[in-house]
Amino acid sequence: MRLLLVEDDTRIARFVAKGLREQAYAVDVCVTGEDALYQADINTYDLVILDVMIPGGDGFQVCRELRKSGKRMPILMLTARDAVEDRISGLDHGADDYLTKPFEFRELLARLRALLRRSGELRPPVLTVGDMVLDPAAQSVSRAGRPISLTAKEYALLEFLAQNAGRVVGRAEIAEHVWDESFDPFSNLIEVYVNRLRGKIDAGPSHPLLHTRRGAGYVLRDAEEVSSSLSHENESLKTSVGKRMGSSRKNHV
Repeated sequence: MRLLLVEDDTRIARFVAKGLREQAYAVDVCVTGEDALYQADINTYDLVILDVMIPGGDGFQVCRELRKSGKRMPILMLTARDAVEDRISGLDHGADDYLTKPFEFRELLARLRALLRRSGELRPPVLTVGDMVLDPAAQSVSRAGRPISLTAKEYALLEFLAQNAGRVVGRAEIAEHVWDESFDPFSNLIEVYVNRLRGKIDAGPSHPLLHTRRGAGYVLRDAEEVSSSLSHENESLKTSVGKRMGSSRKNHV
């Protein structure tokens, strides 16, 4: 998941960004309202963490402009002000949730998970692809009951592929959601991480889950389930054709 953090307090921004990156989020940071709107215009974000008291247009204005421009990603507003009117104003301007400073980092993570589950399609609390299980809350992965140790970035890539299981995902889409603005589109970093993932989740006698579509991208899927489904469909088709042919002969006679 790629997040935009809008916070002009450098100490808070540094602390929150560091914690989020350790939790496998890709994070871009900006300090003004103008920069926030610019970043949201040129990049694709899964969620925005928006402080109310920022220069260059406060958080309420930024939130309103994001919604007017058609941006539908969840917005979590941060503020040091605990007045009910401020919370109401933020929600009325299009925010999805509100967190008052100071806050526990664990609560911030929990609210992010809840907002990301609600956004777009309802995301299940646990992701399953074949015999592989991902638990986003615990940042854990296992296959056939065997725990798999991943780095934060490896996990982020795997979770994004799992959320799009069965669909081919291209390099550009992966870069937009898994890496931040410092990513070099001409590097082979995505290929390196895909190979690392493949070496970990497809190790041993298990059938592979991570597949490459040359010239298109990557897809995470259970090949055995696909093969079984196609075999079943072919058998059903043969049976249906056989019945039609039998019926045709009877009518002809």
